[in-house]
Amino acid sequence: MNLAFDLNKVTLIEFGVGRDDGNGQTFVAVPVDAKVQTTLCEMTQATWQAMQQDKDGPTKYEPSDKHGGVEWLYLPLADDMAAGMRDLHQVVNLPMDAAALTSPADIFCYFVRLTDDEQHKLTALRRATQFKGIVKNKGRLIRWFDDTLQIVEDTIFKLDSDFDLLIDEQNVHILRPSGFEFAGQLQQAILNAVPGNVAVIQAELTYIEFDSIKQYAAKHPRAARYLASIRTQKEIKDIDKTSLKKLCKSTGVDVSESNGKVIIAAGYEMAFLQVLDRRRYQLELVKNKPEKFVAASRKPIK
Repeated sequence: MNLAFDLNKVTLIEFGVGRDDGNGQTFVAVPVDAKVQTTLCEMTQATWQAMQQDKDGPTKYEPSDKHGGVEWLYLPLADDMAAGMRDLHQVVNLPMDAAALTSPADIFCYFVRLTDDEQHKLTALRRATQFKGIVKNKGRLIRWFDDTLQIVEDTIFKLDSDFDLLIDEQNVHILRPSGFEFAGQLQQAILNAVPGNVAVIQAELTYIEFDSIKQYAAKHPRAARYLASIRTQKEIKDIDKTSLKKLCKSTGVDVSESNGKVIIAAGYEMAFLQVLDRRRYQLELVKNKPEKFVAASRKPIK
């Protein structure tokens, strides 16, 4: 997968931070000098290079997968789960706030927005853990100045070596899934999407009673993630009821049928969603000793 941007022909560099003061997230631009701009470009290039080192990537981001700390994933920019990052990438005029760094505790991320000579846009974002962490050590930093060691009195921020994600005109390219989920407030967004996701799935699988699933997923983020994943599967409408009940039985998921509807027993909501998301399976490599497993990731074999 290529980047829809020329990193060697950057013509405009805009730095900014994301703030959350308890009243919601806001993004503002912050003026920086030429040296900082150069460093931000180098960080962006380092991020893309790090992604190229992942020989297994990129794979599409799945909210129900358990991802590694560093893993090259992508998500189409038009996807609902990319809404927060899409808004940042596409906003035309960010408000300028030179005083944005005076309240470091409110900063949850920092970012750079680049423009190349063909007017393509690229946004790179990083969770602000290290960036504002250095502020906590104020008064304990020293520097060599005029042949003596002196305490650094100024407030200091530290840039990272790369970014968590890159956003071009087509995709969000993710290097650190946790950074993407945090900055995009993805967990809450997925919880909020439970009713809509259930409605879409139920319209395709009319023979399943989803009321208990809906109630359960509204309070359990992992179940909500399974629903978000199941909704995107094109094959969902082709799931056969008999085959579904058979897989539930073989993998220990308690379901029954009443008036033509599949009913999920209390306490088996998560397990049932694992079946629908093609994550629960059984092997029998040792004769007469079946083993049941749940897949942390669902990558098709090529």
